Amino acid sequence: MKLRITPALWHNVLTGSIFLAVVVIISYLLPNQNTFKYQFEIGKPWSYDLITASFDFPVYKSDTQVQKEKKAILRDFIPYYKKDTTVAGRQFGRFVAEYKKNTGNDLKDGELIRQRWDHIYQQGIISAEQLQHLQLEQSERIHCITPDKVVHTTDIDEVYTPKTAYETLTSAIPFSVTNYNLHLYMVENLHYDSVINDLSRKEMLKNLSLTSGMVQAGERIVDRGEIVTEELYRILTSLKLEYDKKKQTNLERSYLTLIGEVMLITGLILLFFFYLYLFRPRIFENVNHLVFINLLILIVIALASGVVQYTSVSYFIIPYALLPVIVRVFFDSRTALFAHMIATMIISLIVDNAFQFLIIQVAVGMAAVSSLKDMTQRSQLAHTALLIFVTYSLVFLSLEFISEGDLKRINWGSLIHFAISSGFMLIAYLLIYIFEKLFGLISAVTLLELTNINSDLMMQFAEKAPGTFQHTLQVSNLATEAAKKIGANSLLVRTGALYHDIGKMKHPEYFIENQLGGPNPLSMMDFEAAARVIIGHVNDGIEIAKKEHLPEQIIHFIGTHHGLSKTRYFYNAFINANPDVKPNDELYTYPGPLPDTKETAILMMADAVEARARSLKVYTEDSINDCVESMINSQIADGQFKEAPISFRDVETVKAIFKEKILNMYHTRIVYPEIKKPVI
Repeated sequence: MKLRITPALWHNVLTGSIFLAVVVIISYLLPNQNTFKYQFEIGKPWSYDLITASFDFPVYKSDTQVQKEKKAILRDFIPYYKKDTTVAGRQFGRFVAEYKKNTGNDLKDGELIRQRWDHIYQQGIISAEQLQHLQLEQSERIHCITPDKVVHTTDIDEVYTPKTAYETLTSAIPFSVTNYNLHLYMVENLHYDSVINDLSRKEMLKNLSLTSGMVQAGERIVDRGEIVTEELYRILTSLKLEYDKKKQTNLERSYLTLIGEVMLITGLILLFFFYLYLFRPRIFENVNHLVFINLLILIVIALASGVVQYTSVSYFIIPYALLPVIVRVFFDSRTALFAHMIATMIISLIVDNAFQFLIIQVAVGMAAVSSLKDMTQRSQLAHTALLIFVTYSLVFLSLEFISEGDLKRINWGSLIHFAISSGFMLIAYLLIYIFEKLFGLISAVTLLELTNINSDLMMQFAEKAPGTFQHTLQVSNLATEAAKKIGANSLLVRTGALYHDIGKMKHPEYFIENQLGGPNPLSMMDFEAAARVIIGHVNDGIEIAKKEHLPEQIIHFIGTHHGLSKTRYFYNAFINANPDVKPNDELYTYPGPLPDTKETAILMMADAVEARARSLKVYTEDSINDCVESMINSQIADGQFKEAPISFRDVETVKAIFKEKILNMYHTRIVYPEIKKPVI
């Protein structure tokens, strides 16, 4: 059976891949829980919270101290050399044979020479390099080991080098012999025995203690702000060594720790995905949005992990609040706070005071989200940064007062870290711009810029199609008020309304609101051609919008503001003129798509109602009520809102707003009295 790859299946595969990638990356970023994660230096203050020993561990001596003690012990070490007792006889035999061969005579005074020869070799001949090494080591004696394993000790002043052996020998024998190359026969018979020497050193050092005390479980080690002394440095270094040993020997526990971390991370990320699936399907179904939010979470976690593992800087310096602020700008408060909570819960696994961290970050996240209902001005970021700093400081000091109970023990330096973290909030404006371009998002700042009716595009619109431009302003006002009442994005719908009819700029003369009397050009066309011209303004608008690089979200309003409705005027006119002919519905139907958000549904209603209201002959409460009810009810009956997440209660609220606003727009004005001329 051939697998059919549908869009839904492809989306599920991508979503699953994103989920798996997030879990794997976070698991990789988190440091091993059996790893000592603190950085410290002698003479520097301890920048972390209180540390107590969680297990017993020995305090190791420093390398300098150990080397000093080793040197003291090995000061009495006497090196071992193997003595080759066969060298003397073998070399003397060679000398006699060579002498007789070259001179033709027997060696004179052979006994005297042999005695001196044997005495020198009995004392031992060592290489000049070895003797120099012994002198540098300040060794005064050496152990000589004979082949029969007999060991005797000799002062190094009594042993010879080949040179001193030759000089000693020649000074005590006849001159006739000394002219012969005796130095060729003075060779080393003492050789350094590395194996025995190493064993001997180890034996001497085996009683050397590498520790100088114990730290008991639960014992206080160091608290924030204390200066790291040499003694404290040794204790902390010893603790680090014990962590490393436990990591190497406790493999089973390490695996269980890793499994636990992965399970917890998987559960938290799964909760976030379930939240998006159940309550924010628009985000869940958009791969770009899904990647964007998860990327922000990964960036914050990666920053925290890097600071904790590789620096001694406080992890509070990281601008965690950037996550909820940026998510809030593009989406909503609930999603922003949910993403922030997931990230901070994961980060709490790697910080040294998880409880304090979580309490502070929850409060900061709530403050950040609350301060940015809509970011429409740069100054709002400064206000948000200030509010975040105040929240950081108040919550931190509250916890410190509770835990310490002493003003002298409070770490006031943390306020500097909070100030730096809050200051980083000012880069949010740049990040928002970057993310907009990378992920096709749209922020309130961009929407506000697009609502500027003095922009070049809006000025051209007002000049080429003044009637349509006035229509869009009225539609924008209606839609904005309705969006506010039902909790939709009022700024988004306002912007979409301003641009929904820009396609009419291409042929403004065909639209009644731009005609200044005279014959209507459409009346000279057949019904199908006229319908095609009217329908064409949708595609023309999309073309203009793309050329002007408008965001996709705004272009979506242009395509959906008529949905799949028909050009009723020409459709009905065709039927009336040709009662026996079935019209081709496609020729009279807008290309769509249907509205699929609250905002696009509101715009469709506002556009139709405002246009119908202009055709009313009399503006009374009843006529406006009938106009709004009939227009929107016909759209509902036509199925135009079947893909939009808008309820009947929302629709009724929108109707009420439209009725009120249109009544105000077209209210009856009083007639000003004229001054009567006096009768003469």
